[in-house]
Amino acid sequence: VQLQACGGGSVAAGGSLMLSCAASGQTYSQYGLGWFRQAPEKEREFVAGIDWRGSGKNYANSVKGRFTISKNGAEKAYLRMNSLKPEDTAVYYCAATRRPTPSLRQFTSISTYDYWGQGTQITVSS
Repeated sequence: VQLQACGGGSVAAGGSLMLSCAASGQTYSQYGLGWFRQAPEKEREFVAGIDWRGSGKNYANSVKGRFTISKNGAEKAYLRMNSLKPEDTAVYYCAATRRPTPSLRQFTSISTYDYWGQGTQITVSS
């Protein structure tokens, strides 16, 4: 499975962006999907996750109420980001797991995910 994330860019604080993640190769409809981010000199951190049905979701506290994760079948995932803040500046990665329905804790763990996209930069200016 190959994942391609796109939609990154620069935006002023308070603005919005939509990231998308496209899967190709040997896709499987029962993948869970997640978004992570990594700011300079910081560890990669969980942002949001969604199960294969699209009904189970989990968000990092820092983005709850501002970001929305969704998916379209097995091949596309999205991260809608509203009310962006400078601290949201990071490289954002999409990831897929063969676990169809990760637990809330599993969503947040890097080790849960089997496939990773290449990352897309988000820069939020104050």
